[in-house]
Amino acid sequence: MSVKIALAGNPNSGKTTLFNALTGSNQFVGNWPGVTVEKKEGKLRGYKDVTITDLPGIYSLSPYTLEEVVARNYLVNERPDVILNIIDGTNIERNLYLTTQLAELGIPVVVAVNMMDAVNKSGDEIDFHALKKTLGCEVTAISALKGTGIKETAEKAVSEARRKSFTAVHKFSDEIEAVIDEITAQIDGKIPEEQKRFYAVKLFERDEKILNSMTDIPDVSDIIASAEESMGDDSESIITNERYNYIASIISSCCKKKNKNKLTVSDKIDKIVTNRWLALPIFAAVMVIVYYVSVTTIGTWATDWVNDCLFGDEINFFGASLPGIPALIGGALEALGTAEWLNGLIIDGIVAGVGAVLGFVPQMLVLFIFLAFLEACGYMARIAFIMDRIFRKFGLSGKSFIPMLIGTGCGVPGIMASRTIENDRDRKMTIMTTTFIPCGAKLPIIALIAGALFNGAWWVAPSAYFVGIGAIIVSGIMLKKTRMFSGDPAPFVMELPAYHMPTVGNVLRSMWERGWSFIKKAGTIILLSTIVLWFLQGFGVENGSFGMVEDLNNSILAVIGGIIAPIFAPLGWGDWRSAVATVTGLIAKENVVGTFGILYGFAEIAEDGAEVWGTLALNYTALSAYSFLIFNLLCAPCFAAMGAIKREMNNAKWTCFAIGYQCVFAYAVAMCVYQFGNLFTAGAFRIGTVFAVLVLIAFIYLLLRPYKESKMLKIKSKSLQIQRRYEK
Repeated sequence: MSVKIALAGNPNSGKTTLFNALTGSNQFVGNWPGVTVEKKEGKLRGYKDVTITDLPGIYSLSPYTLEEVVARNYLVNERPDVILNIIDGTNIERNLYLTTQLAELGIPVVVAVNMMDAVNKSGDEIDFHALKKTLGCEVTAISALKGTGIKETAEKAVSEARRKSFTAVHKFSDEIEAVIDEITAQIDGKIPEEQKRFYAVKLFERDEKILNSMTDIPDVSDIIASAEESMGDDSESIITNERYNYIASIISSCCKKKNKNKLTVSDKIDKIVTNRWLALPIFAAVMVIVYYVSVTTIGTWATDWVNDCLFGDEINFFGASLPGIPALIGGALEALGTAEWLNGLIIDGIVAGVGAVLGFVPQMLVLFIFLAFLEACGYMARIAFIMDRIFRKFGLSGKSFIPMLIGTGCGVPGIMASRTIENDRDRKMTIMTTTFIPCGAKLPIIALIAGALFNGAWWVAPSAYFVGIGAIIVSGIMLKKTRMFSGDPAPFVMELPAYHMPTVGNVLRSMWERGWSFIKKAGTIILLSTIVLWFLQGFGVENGSFGMVEDLNNSILAVIGGIIAPIFAPLGWGDWRSAVATVTGLIAKENVVGTFGILYGFAEIAEDGAEVWGTLALNYTALSAYSFLIFNLLCAPCFAAMGAIKREMNNAKWTCFAIGYQCVFAYAVAMCVYQFGNLFTAGAFRIGTVFAVLVLIAFIYLLLRPYKESKMLKIKSKSLQIQRRYEK
């Protein structure tokens, strides 16, 4: 008989570490149907017929976040055979809140008290026999990090699943139990026996999603109103208080704190790293080190070796010289006598496409190692806490800062880092705005414009970053006021786990999962896109016949560029070369400089495009060049980043909307810069200026209009009480 185990617990309770220990490499990573929340399943080691589903980290079964909705829907609708509830032994009071809700589902529960090594080290004591008796379910002691107690816990979970015993349910006060019994009688025969209590409690709490899931909804409004009047509180708060009263009785009888009023090591560290004045400088220093190692030193060395050697002319490895992959394949094709177009397809299309993907990978893997370490040791949570107060003012979560910071190196890992944001709206908004920050691939464009039109002025590069930051702030404010991103603000519950040294295996596994995901998804898109662009650049009508062209001006891409060039005329650069350079920048932003070199007749060109500065200065004004720079900084990113957007959005409509928004926003900003610049410097007032005025009015309106929820702010009392308890 097959067994399904659901692994449930709070964020940072060690759930992922336990899942990895239970399943090893027998894991399957996907997404929950219709949402972007990652779904992990795996086979229990030593059991071919036991599947473990790693539910998202949640604090409760109330529908505040997408993760809580996903987890609850799985538990209520899929009905696993047993729930393995992992709780943090160092924060047992908070973790037991979820346990009290899981116990009401009518599914066998096994509670695994994790981090027992930290509990024992602190001198605290937990009476497991009393805890088992009070909760009415199996309770085990484990250390997922050290690997102790895991095998015994898995065996108990399988045993409970096959025995199909229901967990004994705790009781509230007599007055509340009488109300729940009354509601239970109303749903008799409509809900399975083992789920009656869960539905009765949720009906009492006025849970809208539970109400919507029922076909025959009983009218219990009078029962609820009577209870609220007699107890002087709303129904949700009443249940919250009842749960914490029950938890308090468990703590008093089962747990003993040795150093109740003394600061822990983590508390002492937090007094420094989350200090009001020191937090940001410390964070800046940490990220400078991460960025320097990942992007400037080790990551760059590895990336340069892949690009220059592996996918270059010659591989230099410990003194030995071997032909690079293009040279090897090119030699093989030449020996076979293949056609010129096939050589171009394989070398310039397929090999170049694969090389473009793999060139990103070494740098990304180094970044992901640092991210995995900072996340696992507990410091990432502190960063989000520090930045939340600032970011929340313009509609984003503090957790949005990390993807944007990483995006300064490369937009792909920046976008992928957004998956740490629990709130679905904040995650989507972060994905849409992260690539506004100039990445390393955009630096050649900045250098080109600064050198050609501004004599290498120092302010051009910093202004590009300020434009990106401004775009994020403006977009955050505007998007938060739209229907797609509006709604009751999600309660911000920040988990600050105890600092600990992560295991090497977990760090490497996290790095590889993220890296392999990029190679599979984004790699496919950039490979296909490169092949398509190779065809458009290499083929066209020349000398009256269609075929491979010698002159790029006769290519299909030049024709397309000529068609779309008028679109960019209001931005000040309506010639086909600029349009083509922008299109090729969608493959990789650094392609913009190379494309100008080819179009202006230079066989080789430096990274900053110094060879074309003079020619470019004849075709652009300072305003049109800066408009070109702004558009290419803010518009849709490279194909690799678009692939990452598609992967993280997990929805074609959202992907199209994100890319469309970036392009429209970039166009609007670039048009305003060029048209108003011309108006103020040359006094030129054209039809484009009229459109720029209308765009500016639209920007002002979208920025200043009130939030939809500004008239009445709804606060979930349960969330508020949980946060107050944490503050105590």
